[in-house]
Amino acid sequence: MNHRTTFSRRIRHIALAASLVCLSATTMAAPEAQFQTAFKHFIQASQGDSAAIEQAADAFAGLLLSDPTNPVLMAYAGSATSMKASTTMLPWKKMAYAEDGLAKLDKALALLGPAHDAPVQHGTPGVLEVKFVASNTFLAVPGFMNRGERGAKLLGEVVQHPLLATAPLPFRGSVWLSAAKEASKAKNTAEAKRYLDLIVQQQAPQAAQAQALLKTLSAS
Repeated sequence: MNHRTTFSRRIRHIALAASLVCLSATTMAAPEAQFQTAFKHFIQASQGDSAAIEQAADAFAGLLLSDPTNPVLMAYAGSATSMKASTTMLPWKKMAYAEDGLAKLDKALALLGPAHDAPVQHGTPGVLEVKFVASNTFLAVPGFMNRGERGAKLLGEVVQHPLLATAPLPFRGSVWLSAAKEASKAKNTAEAKRYLDLIVQQQAPQAAQAQALLKTLSAS
């Protein structure tokens, strides 16, 4: 065997190893059943169920322990931790929960790389899910924490991202609904209606909410 053949085989082996590393990076995810349980608690928490806040925070913290570099799990853990600020009357605890949660979200955003353009959990591109969770949290925290501007920027990035078209319809509906609400707050009624019409036209799960908001905007 000549040196050129040996070198060529080594290059192929290196390339194969590299492709396997990249593949594992793009497909790494928490077990779907466990993720869906935690996600269900998170949705309930975001809808005002105070008991679900602790459940969501604990569930995502547990998942994150087994996969500490998963930015999607980090984002949900951070957002749920921030929501725990609403479960206490103690000011120092409120700040501790909020700051801990925001720190996790900052870390989740910093963890994003090209591999996270691929779906990470439930078929959604990781880059979109992390930015969307972060944007919603940043827009929800009190103004003195100075996260509103970054939250609006992240939401805009998700809305304009070319990968949004590849995301599941429930996720797209959530993004459009958030964009519509922010546009409405900014008194940009035309833009709010555009996103709400899109939800209805695409028959997203949020269609009933969108129709109700459209009636409100038309009446105002």
